[in-house]
Amino acid sequence: MAYEVLARKWRPRQFQDVVGQDHVIQTLTNAIQTNRVAHAYLFVGPRGIGKTSIARIFAKALNCKEGMTPTPCDHCDACNEITAGSSLDVHELDAASNRGIDEIRALRDTIKYMPTQRFKIYIIDEVHMLTMEAFNALLKTLEEPPAHIKFFMATTEPQKIPATILSRCQRFDLRRIPAGLLIERLRLIAQSEGVTIDDDAVLAVARAAEGGLRDAESALDQLISFQGKDIHEQDVLAVFGLVSRQTLETLSTALLQGDIAGVIQQVEALDKSGKDMQRLLLELLEHVRNLLVYLQAGIGLAALDLTPVQVAVLKAQASLTHADRLLRITDILMETMDRLPYALSKKTLLETALIRCSRAAVVVSLDEIFRRIEELKHSLDDDIGGAPRASAAIAANLCTGISNHSGSHEPQLHPAGVGAVRENGNVAQPKKAGPSGDELAHLIKTWPELVEKVGKVVALAKGCLLDARPVAVVGDRVTIGFDPEFAARMEQAGLPRTRAALQKNLDNVLGRPITVEFKLLAERAASAEIESKETSGNPTGSARPPPARNVTHPPATLTRSDCGQGSVAGGPAGPPPKAGKPSLQQKQKWFKDPAVQKTMDMFNGDIQEVRE
Repeated sequence: MAYEVLARKWRPRQFQDVVGQDHVIQTLTNAIQTNRVAHAYLFVGPRGIGKTSIARIFAKALNCKEGMTPTPCDHCDACNEITAGSSLDVHELDAASNRGIDEIRALRDTIKYMPTQRFKIYIIDEVHMLTMEAFNALLKTLEEPPAHIKFFMATTEPQKIPATILSRCQRFDLRRIPAGLLIERLRLIAQSEGVTIDDDAVLAVARAAEGGLRDAESALDQLISFQGKDIHEQDVLAVFGLVSRQTLETLSTALLQGDIAGVIQQVEALDKSGKDMQRLLLELLEHVRNLLVYLQAGIGLAALDLTPVQVAVLKAQASLTHADRLLRITDILMETMDRLPYALSKKTLLETALIRCSRAAVVVSLDEIFRRIEELKHSLDDDIGGAPRASAAIAANLCTGISNHSGSHEPQLHPAGVGAVRENGNVAQPKKAGPSGDELAHLIKTWPELVEKVGKVVALAKGCLLDARPVAVVGDRVTIGFDPEFAARMEQAGLPRTRAALQKNLDNVLGRPITVEFKLLAERAASAEIESKETSGNPTGSARPPPARNVTHPPATLTRSDCGQGSVAGGPAGPPPKAGKPSLQQKQKWFKDPAVQKTMDMFNGDIQEVRE
């Protein structure tokens, strides 16, 4: 007896045997039970999902000897002939090879003859391949067929069918079969055939089938011929040139972490093993899409056709990235997908694209920076609480001091009043600086390890903090110093996310809440030299009081409208402003600029210097 392939041996014979098309089966079953069977049906969908099988089962249900029933008996002459393809009342036409007007004219000539059973049924596969003349010849018959005629048509490209044909049919869109149902069906077939196949191998076959049950059954048949009764994942990968799930996870993780060296090594290894670069790109794009959907909507969506193992991987990778970055990676991969078929070196194009993706995975966009600034601003407002009220009270005390000393050029600040404001406004006073040599030494010793921890939280933080070092620990404030040539890296370290991660690790090291301050070491040296000269020039030998900029809240710029007296701008009114500092007229000029106002509102800042 000739061998029958698994795809034919396991072809559905009843509606309940059809996998993954419940919406179509339910509609056809109700139509049969209520005697509302139409004269023309169109089944649409990709290959191997059951279009022609449903048409044959439907034909058996209509012509079964036991009457019209959703469950044909499958043992009468009519059912057996339809199953064997030898029924005189069921004609199957392949439109890909019988697409001309002559074939349709021959079909029309047979319509006038009565059937031997209940109906004469025409099953036309790949109906979109018919010529326009053939469609026109079929049009009138399809519009007003005899009562004993039924047309069941199947196609993978419904957009090529004329609208006049579509409007005369009931259309059913069949879906790709989910991976879970494919795996379940493959396990049933393997068990019946006495084949042992492991979980990873079944998942790899389901991935290769791309939702087509016939493709999955044919792949299993080929694997049995290749390996025998014991099939493993490596056998599937070797036969079909697929990339293992573990390799895909490793590659995607390296890409999300910005590990360009790791990405290049993975691509090189896959190329040496003979993997298809286009297939690799397609699977990577699908993985990124699944991760994006998971981040935005969770795993409850039907759009995520994943196994529990794949869901666990998505959970682990979700903490490494952000939706905006995944969108940038998707754009790069889609662009590469279009260019790859025409590339002279597919490997080079893929490596270049993955390097761009690795950079896009760690580069922060402007929108993300502004969003983080807003989040930090709201967070600080919530944490500080009474600070705005304290600032207002300080300004009121300053005004009082100015009113009482209108004849003098310099307003007097009352330390007691400021202290009271801090106490009432719930603003904590800074602790006095005490001996911190031991803490500073410990911090310097553990600095490389601390930078490593911060780098795991913020991808780019490690690069900018390696060139810095702790220079002072005063109370709850830690000063991190940068050499002058690393001024740009100091700005990067001051980004909200990096600062927050550094402060959190410093809290753990020193055992208390810490505030981080970044300084250029050249500025600190110049400041120390000036303070030394001032101290040596003081006849009493005592240090001068701290400047006003060391007050917890920056002094407000006061005008006549604030105090009702002469204008004061943070200092004596008499001497002209120093070079580089804006005058009152300059400030008033730029205060009126809309862009400057918007910037000041966003960062809650003030004009410190004007360069024209």
